[in-house]
Amino acid sequence: MIRWGFIGCGEVTEKKSGPAFAKAEGSAIHAVMSRDAEKARSYAERHNIGKWYTDAMELIEDPQVDAVYIATPPSSHATYAIMAMNAGKPVYIEKPMAQSYEECLRINRVSREKGVPCFVAYYRRYLPYFQKVKELTGQIGNLINIQIRFAQPPKEFDYNSGNLPWRVNPDISGGGYFYDLAPHQIDMVQDLCGCILDVYGMCSNRAGLYKAEDTVSACFKFDSGLVGSGSWCFVADESAKEDRIEIIGDKGMLCFSIFTFQPIALHDSTGRHEFDIPNPEHVQFPLVQAVVDHLNGKATCSCDGVSATPTNWVMDRILGKF
Repeated sequence: MIRWGFIGCGEVTEKKSGPAFAKAEGSAIHAVMSRDAEKARSYAERHNIGKWYTDAMELIEDPQVDAVYIATPPSSHATYAIMAMNAGKPVYIEKPMAQSYEECLRINRVSREKGVPCFVAYYRRYLPYFQKVKELTGQIGNLINIQIRFAQPPKEFDYNSGNLPWRVNPDISGGGYFYDLAPHQIDMVQDLCGCILDVYGMCSNRAGLYKAEDTVSACFKFDSGLVGSGSWCFVADESAKEDRIEIIGDKGMLCFSIFTFQPIALHDSTGRHEFDIPNPEHVQFPLVQAVVDHLNGKATCSCDGVSATPTNWVMDRILGKF
């Protein structure tokens, strides 16, 4: 039985991830931590968790905590992950792995030196929807080109210059909404098509709602020679809203979404075919179960820090961080 301690108990833990740790076979939630005592207490009571803390180190040092789930903003991922691994406790980190590529390298180095596993919450790799995408990718022949297109209107609270969300504060998130949302897309295309070895990006702030970039374009090349491009706009009109990835092969084309889970569309010589693949209620459940099985010695989960780090490298190159 793997007994988890949660550092952070924000929105992502309410449905996407938190219940999965309780429902996974061989897993239980022992404690939760937030710097806000009322938030920690309330979360623990609502989710029937026995202990709560306001100090991360106290949670990590709890002898009944076997592994740590880090569900805080990216600026503290490296600190908490390294603290936990130094204490000999495996970690499961929310995406993106850290707020920079360099911090990912630090996390991996400690994981390697201490011999303690580190996993990252790129849960889409394990969802039935994307397992089907992976299967269908093999049906369109030699891959020729890939395109990522994403656009969404600004959120209501983006206009509040006095209390902007942490996701648009690069000192906390690593970037703007690009650093929060694009990791899922970039991780998925690398899972499908191989590692991106070369990338060039341009970014701009078109609406002036906050200091972070709100519009990003990029070109990239995979280790296989496959090339692609991406465009992201977080201040678009509602009419321009889009969530689409297209993979073009010499025998067809595959179209799917990352966030809206629109039916997967396969275009080939016989026409257009749709696949509507449902996902579990708690979307992180398949990956959480894989992590728990790994820690219990039943299987191997490959969604680790080493495999997650290239996504931060790609994003940092696109944003011109190095």
